[in-house]
Amino acid sequence: MDITIPLIVGSAVVDSINPCAFAVLIFLILYLITVKNKKKMLQIGLVYIFVVFLVYLAAGLGLLTFIQSFTLTKFFYYFTAVLSIVLGLINLKDYFWYGKGISLAIPASQKERLNKYIKKATLPAAIVLGVLVAFFELPCTGGVYLAIISLLASRETWMVAFGYLFFYNIIFVAPLLIILLVAYKGLSPEKIEKWRQAQKKTMRLAIGLVLIALGVLMLAI
Repeated sequence: MDITIPLIVGSAVVDSINPCAFAVLIFLILYLITVKNKKKMLQIGLVYIFVVFLVYLAAGLGLLTFIQSFTLTKFFYYFTAVLSIVLGLINLKDYFWYGKGISLAIPASQKERLNKYIKKATLPAAIVLGVLVAFFELPCTGGVYLAIISLLASRETWMVAFGYLFFYNIIFVAPLLIILLVAYKGLSPEKIEKWRQAQKKTMRLAIGLVLIALGVLMLAI
């Protein structure tokens, strides 16, 4: 499997349709609208998205460096392939029977913690929120990211892989930026949340199919 721009773009787009990150941003916007300060909403939303980008990129680069430095490339490659299939099957299960058995979502024990920072609605709180969400959302769609990192580690130099991961993460946060901008321009966050709820199962289906496809292709080559 060659590393190509369409592969990076397609994987990042699927990774970006993330119900976890969408939900936190929408709830943050909903709270900021209640204080009737659209400029503050935009500033805090941009900080939140930028921090998610930085943390996700840093986590990817750290894992890439670890794999390549300790010659774990082959082991991690096959481990990630199998993990991708398992996570894909869990997402397919969530499409049909969400909440039954193992589900990939932000831990319920952490939701109140996130809500506390959402209600603070300050720039420091947005930074903390971005860090927490970037880590907590990994169970939702991290399988796609892991598969891409594994492919890059096995086929590219660190510098080339850095460029691909940087590009990947720009695409990854693009939907969050779009949601923030349309809310800033006046689209009701309630309507955005209604759309998210309606499409949540479809998002999980898409993520599940891509994860399974990536895992199977990785094992087949």
